[in-house]
Amino acid sequence: MAAEASEALAMSQPPRRRATYEDLLAVPDEQVAEILDGELHVTPRPAAPHAVAHTNLLIDLGAALRRSEGDPPDGGWWFLTEPELHLGEDVVVPDAAAWRRARMPAVPNAPWFSLAPDWACEVISPSTARIVRAKKMRILAREGVRHFWIVDPLARTLEVYRLEGTAWLLVVTHSGDAAVRCEPFEAVELSLSRWWLPEPPPERAPEAASPSGGAAPAP
Repeated sequence: MAAEASEALAMSQPPRRRATYEDLLAVPDEQVAEILDGELHVTPRPAAPHAVAHTNLLIDLGAALRRSEGDPPDGGWWFLTEPELHLGEDVVVPDAAAWRRARMPAVPNAPWFSLAPDWACEVISPSTARIVRAKKMRILAREGVRHFWIVDPLARTLEVYRLEGTAWLLVVTHSGDAAVRCEPFEAVELSLSRWWLPEPPPERAPEAASPSGGAAPAP
């Protein structure tokens, strides 16, 4: 009887309204808004560990892979930070994305992109990890994004994924301060130590007081 009552209640409730682009535009600029599976997701601007990893990752990759004068017109990559991707009914804003110039010869003068990137990257935090892994990775796989990285600045890890068919394959996980080469940018050696905030110095133990009230002599 209780199950029948619950089913009847669920059937009587109106379907949840799908988020629209107007809903996204109403979100304040200091927040990041996305539409994933019809739901509006809003996240605050990142804290320092995220910002350091995000900034230095783009500096390292962009400087090394930027097409030089005289290179073939289809060489190199376009690197963008937080591009707004319109992928079907979903609006996805990865922390970083890159397109091969062979697929996108020029960056369009537009507020958003409908061409899925060749590579995308998310710098996750405890509040965003579930959405990235459960929703954004699935949407990017559906759209045929070939390479995906997850950077966790608190765990100090880099996960490298490759799309195999319709599923993500975890190629490798790097951690700590390693110097690494990762697909699709194997030509570039990346020093992960540049992506993390420095470890705070260990706290000094308080000095013990001597019986006379002064500090105890050093051993």
